[in-house]
This record gives sequence, C-alpha cells and structure tokens, in this order.
Amino acid sequence: MMIHNPNEAEALRTEIAMLAARMIAEDGADYATAKRKAVRQLLGNQKPRGDILPDNAQIEQEVREYHALFFGDTQPQRLLQLRQLAADLMEELERFNPYLVGAVLNGTAGPHSDIYLHLYADNTKDVAIYLLNQDIEFEVSESFNHRHDSIETLSFMRGKEGVHLVLQGQDAIRQGKNQERANLQALRALISDSLHSAENSYGTD
Repeated sequence: MMIHNPNEAEALRTEIAMLAARMIAEDGADYATAKRKAVRQLLGNQKPRGDILPDNAQIEQEVREYHALFFGDTQPQRLLQLRQLAADLMEELERFNPYLVGAVLNGTAGPHSDIYLHLYADNTKDVAIYLLNQDIEFEVSESFNHRHDSIETLSFMRGKEGVHLVLQGQDAIRQGKNQERANLQALRALISDSLHSAENSYGTD
C-alpha cells in the first residue's frame, strides 16, 4: 500500500488502532498482539512504516470508545466487579506491597480482561510460598524488562477470573513511580467514585 501524504498515514494509523481495539475488547488480545494482527490484516506481509503505527495511548482510547459503543450497558459493572476482586486480593497480599496495573486500573477492562498486580518483596520466593500455603495452584512465567532483568509472574484463577502477580524486588518500588499504578488505598477511592457515580445515575432515571 502506497502512502502519499500525512493524511493517508493518519487515516491508516486510526484504522489500525480501531481494529486492534476491537480485538482487545472482543477477544482479550494484548496490545502488542492486537497491533501486530491489525497491521497484518490491513497490510498483509508488507513491512509497515513507523508513522502508521498507533501508540498504546491511541489504541487505549479506541478501546474506551468501543466499550462505550458496544458494551455501554455491561462494561461499567464488569469493571467494578474486577476492581472489587482486585481490592480483595491486594488486601490478602498486603505484606507484598501490591499495586494494580493494566486495564482494570485504567478503566478499559472488558469481558476477557485479567487482573494484573505488581508485588514488591525482599524475597520474591516468599510470594510463591504464601500461595502454596493457601493451597493456590499457580503457573510461573518469565519475562524481561528494558534493563534485561528477569521478571517472574505467578498466574492463577480466582473463581473464573485470571490473576497475574508480577514479582519484583523491594528496590523496584521507587523505579516504578512513573508507571500508571494504584495501591490499595487509591483503588478503594476509584471503587468508591464508581459506586457514587452509579448511585447518581440511578437517581436521575
């Protein structure tokens, strides 16, 4: 596909973002996978130019708009349910300094969204020991951050919901200050705001 001017690039970038957002909302795809599939669907095997690739902020906005358009009656309650479960988990895991991240925090969680918590501990193995003592079966996966440090994630089901605990050392708390994240107190404030908004909307019906 030949792109001749900035307007064409912007239009294609928006189209990629909208298609990726639909995959995230409908199928629960992660941002990177959704973006890659959207590019392939629109461009085939052609290598995309950098100026036509939407960033995650643009895709996130499209996810919000998709939810509002197609899941407006159900998504707010789904989000509240996931946030309340996240708060319960964070209370249980309070000794490990839990922070909520991802779609459940930023408000774009949908039917297929999981809960992601960042935990910070002097010894990350203590988290696994805690889960084992609670008879919680979990799977372990490994990824690497931008500094190529190994990051371990413990994943399990709480009822029908997927939960992922991303384990980091205590020192990483300060390094994560620029991340979008919320501790238990901040999450409870979000839940309270949602409940008040729901009460006000019912009162105006």
